[in-house]
Amino acid sequence: MKPGYIIGNRYKIIRSLGEGGMANVYLAHDLVLDRDVSVKLLRLDLRDDPQTKKRFQREAMAATQLNDPNIVGVYDIGEEHGMQYMVMQYVEGTDLKKYIAQHYPIPLPQVLNIMEQVLSAVESAHEHGIIHRDLKPQNILIDQNKNLKITDFGIATASFDNSLTQTNTLVGSVHYLSPEQARGSVATKQSDIYSLGIILYELLTGKVPFEGENAVSIALKHFRDQIPSVTKVNSQIPQAMANVVYKATAKDPKERYASAKEMAADLRTSLDESRQNEAPFHEQDHCNDETKVLNLDEIKRAQRESQPADQALPERDPGQNHTTQDDDHPSNHATQSRGKYRRWIISGVIVAVIAVAFCGWYFNRLITVPNITGMTATQAEKVLAKRHLRVGNITRTTSKVVAKNHIVAIDGSERVRFGRSVDIVLSSGVKSYQMADFVGESYADTARELRNKGFTVKKVAVYSNKVDEGTIIKQNVSAGSVVKPANKIITLKVSKGERKIKIPNFKNVDLNEVQNFANKNHLQLTVTKKSSSKIAVNHVISQTPKAGSKLSENDTLTVQVADTGANLKTTNIQINIPFDGNGGKKENRVQVYISDAYHNLTMEYQDITINQETTINVPFTLRNHEMGAYKVIRNGKTIMSATNITG
Repeated sequence: MKPGYIIGNRYKIIRSLGEGGMANVYLAHDLVLDRDVSVKLLRLDLRDDPQTKKRFQREAMAATQLNDPNIVGVYDIGEEHGMQYMVMQYVEGTDLKKYIAQHYPIPLPQVLNIMEQVLSAVESAHEHGIIHRDLKPQNILIDQNKNLKITDFGIATASFDNSLTQTNTLVGSVHYLSPEQARGSVATKQSDIYSLGIILYELLTGKVPFEGENAVSIALKHFRDQIPSVTKVNSQIPQAMANVVYKATAKDPKERYASAKEMAADLRTSLDESRQNEAPFHEQDHCNDETKVLNLDEIKRAQRESQPADQALPERDPGQNHTTQDDDHPSNHATQSRGKYRRWIISGVIVAVIAVAFCGWYFNRLITVPNITGMTATQAEKVLAKRHLRVGNITRTTSKVVAKNHIVAIDGSERVRFGRSVDIVLSSGVKSYQMADFVGESYADTARELRNKGFTVKKVAVYSNKVDEGTIIKQNVSAGSVVKPANKIITLKVSKGERKIKIPNFKNVDLNEVQNFANKNHLQLTVTKKSSSKIAVNHVISQTPKAGSKLSENDTLTVQVADTGANLKTTNIQINIPFDGNGGKKENRVQVYISDAYHNLTMEYQDITINQETTINVPFTLRNHEMGAYKVIRNGKTIMSATNITG
């Protein structure tokens, strides 16, 4: 679609915004309402495909049902020359995937704000019976004010309509796909909750939890592998916030949050101090392959039932005479003794097997590691001993929130075998850095490096004719200084590039006003004279360059002013004013007085404030054989003067 093409006699195409597998998106202007919009146009090669047309129509129907500030609004749908199109709200910004890549690590309060907006939009869709089924950062737009909007309901479906789900086809983006979708089952609200958990994981860690060689291998991991620990990626993430990720991504949909609203409520308090010592979330184990302690009576009963009939002990008839000769026969007694002995052996073996099995289970069972974060190694050793565990290898890491020699995290699984050791990570306190010299370096790269180390970076942008745009001019912390990120804000003065000054229309303007403009913007002013019967004396007749043009500092602005015809001549004098920094002064007030054909030394010509050595240009308009004069007063004291200015 070429720029300038008008769709529906209303939407004028400006440029392409992106191309997708189903449709292309363009920036357009609504000629009726005079606003920018985005137009999604079904691709030409797919317009005859019934499945694609149905999906496109389904997105339009789903989006038009929703009226939520965090969901991209649909203004219009239509068809032109066989091309289906949808007109939507234009969001100027980027998608959340690119935002994470550009701004990671994202401060935790901002993560909460992002997720609250997304969860609110998903809850609104679910309340209308619409399941998105393809939630991912690429489908979440973020504008310059950090407002989020969900888009692309192309594979959304009504929660009560199962006919739109193909059980033999994976629908959705594989990195954010729920286990039930990966198996081809019907998507539910909990499927969207799972995708939201993966999005939260990516916001906290900067990456997706599962990668693979192809889509199938990634899908398999979603329903076989546990979500990796977010606290191992970033130990500063509170356990309560990590638990939100784990609960949202539970393999069993029943163990996930019942709604996006419930997930938002849990996430909202995850940074509260009251949840600081929260235990890790563990999904219920639905496997049935753990070692069991069997009931002794059940084992004996099963043993009797499995014994062959010809080996079973004979049952006695209650009416039979038990004093017969056979009962008293020695062989019968021997048989009975052997039977009792055999039963004792069998019972003993069973008890021994049970005892061995019990011991094997007891001394090999998995034990949940207690929460020892924040403790010293000595304290942790006592707590672990109560669970028949012990402290293992100790490693160290810097931490901004955990005191020195206190535990930051456990290094390993949260469940270990009886009697085993637990590896721990101890805090070595806040890391200190020796500040480098960043002058002349790129601000973007430097700021990213400093923020990754935990510093707060402040940018002060200034114009510069000597330093390229985006390059650091000055830093507030001297190179070589040793500082801790938590204790110092790094302020970097950065070049905005050469300042361009837009020249106004000076025609018929008094020369003094032109001179003030030139002085304020550090321009060289050249004045020529010309007799005029239409323009007042000392007012501008013409100018170079023309109005609307742009000049850089120290460029020349030339004006022609009206004269009475008297023999006058204008000359420019440069006055170099030194800066006085004694006593810690940061600014000097400077007043300039001049004497020429239009001024005298009793009238103030210019009043400026300087923070460095400054050169000003002063035009003197002199008659023949007359001389001009000037004096400069800095901070109330005359520091220079001259009385011999000639044309």
